[in-house]
Amino acid sequence: MAQPKRTPCVGICSTTYGDLVCRGCKRFAHEIVQWNGYTGAQQAVIWQRLNQLRDDVVASHLTIVDQARFSSACHQAKCDSVSNLTAAYQVMRHLVGMNMGLVQAGLAAKDPDATALSILKAVDAELYARSMAHYERNFKVPL
Repeated sequence: MAQPKRTPCVGICSTTYGDLVCRGCKRFAHEIVQWNGYTGAQQAVIWQRLNQLRDDVVASHLTIVDQARFSSACHQAKCDSVSNLTAAYQVMRHLVGMNMGLVQAGLAAKDPDATALSILKAVDAELYARSMAHYERNFKVPL
């Protein structure tokens, strides 16, 4: 049996205000309510969906152009042991916090005018939109 993992919660829960998909962690309202009752395997399935979705979105916005710089940035952001796309997201968050550019981490935006902050905002918005679409396709009951 899979081990339970920590909650995906990022402390910005919008389901409290009636959203069916949380704007913070992108889980569905019923997943948030039932999280502590899920088995480790059920939690792992949710984590897998969230991580795959994030990785797909990150891949549409970023590319690694300098592996040596990227590896160094991964080490600084403490994300050496995750996939490149997960690391790229974590590095990008680190860059925004340090007010640094993508090139310093060996990353390039697919949109030449984008910055780390604008990409981070675009990734968040797209993750929310894709999560809403997934919810509506799979869970929403037609009236």
